[in-house]
Amino acid sequence: MNGPLEYFLHWEKTAPNDIAFRQPFGNTWKTRTWQEAGEEIRKIAGHIESLKLPAHSHIAILSKNCTEWIMADIAIIMAGHVSVPVYATLSAESIKEVLEHSESRVVFIGKLDNYASQKPGIPDSLHKISISTYGVEDGAIWEDLLKTQTPIKNVAMFRPDDLLTIIYTSGTTGRPKGVMHTMGSFDITVKMAQKVVSFPKRPRVMSYLPLCHIAERLGVEFEGLYLGAQYSFPESLDSFAKNLADTRPNYFIAVPRIWAKFQEKILEKMPQKKLDRLLSIPIVSSLVKKTIQKKLGLDKSELFLSGAAPLSKSILEWYDRLGITIYQVLGMTEDCVYAHFNRPGANKFGTVGQPMEGLQVKLAEDGELRVKSPCLMKGYYKEPEMTATMFDEEGYLKTGDTGEIDSEGYLTIIGRVKDQFKTDKGKYISPAPIELKMAQNADIEQVCVVGMGVPQPIALTVLTAGARQKSRDELIHSVDTTMKEINKHLESHEQLATAVIMKSDWTIENGMMTPSMKLKRNEIEKIHLPNYPKWYHQEGSVVWEQ
Repeated sequence: MNGPLEYFLHWEKTAPNDIAFRQPFGNTWKTRTWQEAGEEIRKIAGHIESLKLPAHSHIAILSKNCTEWIMADIAIIMAGHVSVPVYATLSAESIKEVLEHSESRVVFIGKLDNYASQKPGIPDSLHKISISTYGVEDGAIWEDLLKTQTPIKNVAMFRPDDLLTIIYTSGTTGRPKGVMHTMGSFDITVKMAQKVVSFPKRPRVMSYLPLCHIAERLGVEFEGLYLGAQYSFPESLDSFAKNLADTRPNYFIAVPRIWAKFQEKILEKMPQKKLDRLLSIPIVSSLVKKTIQKKLGLDKSELFLSGAAPLSKSILEWYDRLGITIYQVLGMTEDCVYAHFNRPGANKFGTVGQPMEGLQVKLAEDGELRVKSPCLMKGYYKEPEMTATMFDEEGYLKTGDTGEIDSEGYLTIIGRVKDQFKTDKGKYISPAPIELKMAQNADIEQVCVVGMGVPQPIALTVLTAGARQKSRDELIHSVDTTMKEINKHLESHEQLATAVIMKSDWTIENGMMTPSMKLKRNEIEKIHLPNYPKWYHQEGSVVWEQ
């Protein structure tokens, strides 16, 4: 079996002149047809073959999402090797750690913001293939290889249990770990997802979440190859909205932070009261929905998926009123996203849906979700002891999520086992549900509920851009009102005592978020833990970080 490669070869043969890839450069798009892409990939695979590496050698890809990322991945498969994606935002030190731990022999160097600062992280022993289109010329040059290299003649064959990729987790809880997945586990998940969700045929897709992350890799790259998609990419964060509008994807996958940003932009143009009024007028309502969808670039999308972190029920309902029905899903690198899905005809807001067919599910005594399927990881690369701790005596994967399952099999995530903390009173707090409620306040962009060393939990909050234009009095009223409302529904030991307005955002760049846009609670706690007693005892329910 050759999974994604098999499908790539199918589209190359049956739709050679259809555009497969669109890469933006300013106002122009560089396109490649399936046939053109195939010719390039064969030459790059031919170059890999010429290196005479042992079978199933590890080959890294260090790049932001772009056409060449996916082409490099296909070339690695074509030459019979194992891909090791490396997050484009990592420091030189972290890059070195991944490349050395993974025993990579070759590295593709693509679209990066600052290769000069990352270059010291690439050991001299690695063969480099760089892409001069993005200003990197180090080692063999992709564009030169296309002029001189003989294409590969024989495409490698993979067995279902052959290792396909090692995906290093983005490290919300510490040192990244290399998750090993086979060709078979990816193939089964992709096909089952199609059965469950009904993806549009021959879709246009926008690949912008990191391809190093399993959700984008499976949901966009691999689903796209199986479906014969046309891939587009954003040029930069600044051009994202324009590139998305130019692409008009047929399905769209996002994380909660993206949905919150879209909501913020919509409400900047059209305040909630005005939006409510317009949506209450039948004919006008339809026009408003279509206009908003078109402005976002999502008017042609038939399917909207959200994952990586919980999305609040209020945001799901808010989008639903705009004609954008979001299906929340749950998955992790270790279970290959063979997990829980909401889906058309079976969508319950506030849950992550029902299990995929064939997924065995149970809750441990402490409420931890445990799952078993044909697609669980082979293990963590070179970490047998750590791998063993991830499975229980029946072979179920310990997900680390705590949850509740209703009578229809819908799963609601309560939080993370490791995120629970104990206050001074000796009471355990699960922060995730409280954070989700706080995040419903339109002035709050990010929130992390903490409380070690103080009697009651406190909420560290980052304001939205719009909220920063408001006066302190307005913000105190807004945040305090939300806290009081939340506290009504919490046990006394869970009630928030204080909200702290942080002075700077939590970003990927400052190490407070993973590349997949999840908060790194450990890092936030490491910096701010000494301040908890001071903030807790400070006068007022809303205080500012000095």
